[in-house]
Amino acid sequence: MRYHPHTPEDVRAMLDVIGAGSVPELFRSIPAPLRLGRPLDVPPALDEIALFAELGRLAGRNQVAHPPFAGAGSYPHHVPPVVDQLLLRGEFFTAYTPYQPEIAQGTLTALFEWQTFVSLLTGLDVSNASMYDGATATAEAALMATRVTGRKKIVVSAAVHPEYRKVLATYLRSTHDEVVTVPFGADGRTDLAALAAAVKGAAAVIVGWPSFLGVVDVLPEAAALAKAAGALTIAVTAEAVALGLLESPGALGADVAVGTFQSFGNPVSFGGPAPGFFALKEQYLRQMPGRICGATLDKHGRRGFVLTLSTREQHIRREKATSNICTNAGLCALAATIHLTLLGKQGLAALARLNHGRLRLLREALGARGVHPVFAGPVFNEQAFEVGDAEAVVARLARKGIVAGAPLSRWYPDHPRARGALLCVATELHTPELIDLFAKAVQP
Repeated sequence: MRYHPHTPEDVRAMLDVIGAGSVPELFRSIPAPLRLGRPLDVPPALDEIALFAELGRLAGRNQVAHPPFAGAGSYPHHVPPVVDQLLLRGEFFTAYTPYQPEIAQGTLTALFEWQTFVSLLTGLDVSNASMYDGATATAEAALMATRVTGRKKIVVSAAVHPEYRKVLATYLRSTHDEVVTVPFGADGRTDLAALAAAVKGAAAVIVGWPSFLGVVDVLPEAAALAKAAGALTIAVTAEAVALGLLESPGALGADVAVGTFQSFGNPVSFGGPAPGFFALKEQYLRQMPGRICGATLDKHGRRGFVLTLSTREQHIRREKATSNICTNAGLCALAATIHLTLLGKQGLAALARLNHGRLRLLREALGARGVHPVFAGPVFNEQAFEVGDAEAVVARLARKGIVAGAPLSRWYPDHPRARGALLCVATELHTPELIDLFAKAVQP
């Protein structure tokens, strides 16, 4: 936040330039009944020094001694300081929507690189220039599937992030499309028998990769069932570091891959903001929401970048648009792009292996104290553990300055396997010493 004080003379000069006699006259186009007519009922404004002191006091209440063991859709990872430094470069000081390529080559270049990373990691042909977040990207993918197939039913696994599924239901409520949720089995993976029974007449099947439960789900089998039924397969990924170790969704039969790259370059920040991604097979390109940045040559033969496909409402009639809510998260996508550039192919693979190894350490440390996984399915860096009273464990460890994890019963209150389940994540931030401390705190 920056203060830009204006003297009465400054205000008078600006009003003179725009031809207004006073500030109230500036807003004369707003009908009088809609004007507040009194000061806002908020505390008095603070000067800059007092404001920084207040924000510092609030920040001091945060417990930052240890990285959180809670993931559940937003994951703690190291963000190299160079990411924030590069975000400040002048090449990126343009409007978030780069309509004018002659002044936005920095932003357009970054978006082109973002799209390249998304396509490489998802194994799919085309990516757009990012989405608002993972949940809306999932809903937009479902809407796209209904347009492509002409069908009105979406089948989604209960192991997909529950908040993503809420956004999906909200989107499809207005279109009167049907959402059918299929359960997960005892191993935490999607129940294939239930999926097979539900997929007939579906536009798409949605499964997590990995799922909200941290489990590496049955994506190839789900894709085979979807394909046989004439439906699209949509893979959803919230922990994108997993794509450095797991097979890509495209290679396993997914037609669309969506999710978020929050894990790259973006802190947890109480759950957001985080950049959404959207990739698909080229045959569905014209139905993809959002924009695509492409490479071209200018009249001098020099390589440059421009928006080459935009399918939203600013450019075409609203009723013809593929999406009306598909805004991107440009700065967050840029941070992710910088981080992925720093990692490179080998660095990302090493980071993914390190995450997988840290979860194994966590599982061994908890197992030695009699705390075992809830689900037997394969996992990446996140797993649910049976701790008895998960809410009590979270409260007890909070008093020690440790964010213990996410009790699954918050999202699955009626599921018997979720009652004592604590969903925990282990990343490169969780050292062996910290993991040992955590295990002893969970089960003294």
